[in-house]
Amino acid sequence: MTRLTRRLFTLLAVAALAGCAGSGEVTRQGPPEPLGAFKLGHIVVVADDVKQVPPSRDVSADEWEAAMRDAIDARFSGHTGDQFYHIAVHVLGYSVAVPGVPVLLAPKSAMIIDVTIWDDEAGGKINAEPKQFTVLESVSPDFVVGTGYTKSRTEQVANLAANAAGQIEDWMRENEDWFAPNP
Repeated sequence: MTRLTRRLFTLLAVAALAGCAGSGEVTRQGPPEPLGAFKLGHIVVVADDVKQVPPSRDVSADEWEAAMRDAIDARFSGHTGDQFYHIAVHVLGYSVAVPGVPVLLAPKSAMIIDVTIWDDEAGGKINAEPKQFTVLESVSPDFVVGTGYTKSRTEQVANLAANAAGQIEDWMRENEDWFAPNP
């Protein structure tokens, strides 16, 4: 009985926190904060060997590639630096939430990607090894019930792609020296 009580307490705590949370999505107002000399060049997204982790809704490689390109373009196209940098993304795996049992079993959406940044002028990769990200869906009141019930597959994919673009930007800002103007 103690084990059941702990599980119930944990579930209720998570539900309470999720209910208090905002959407997790950030809408940019005005131009983005500069990122050194960064100006978006090409966006390359590959998802041809993406692995689906059950339980999950089906999402095609083309859908992943389009969603990631759109999210990266929306996030980075406003940067007005004077040096082009290219962002390459490899979508490795995903699970897009299916309807479950609300509160008790509400699957969450997630994806795993590898990212490489390329310096156009130098003609090569900035990060020798791809940076791997585990991307989760935004926390919202829907999180408790499960986005499998409350959002369409397209909305879930767009949310994951937007969150991925946000994580990529955070990582790039942690390494802002990569984007220092060339002499």
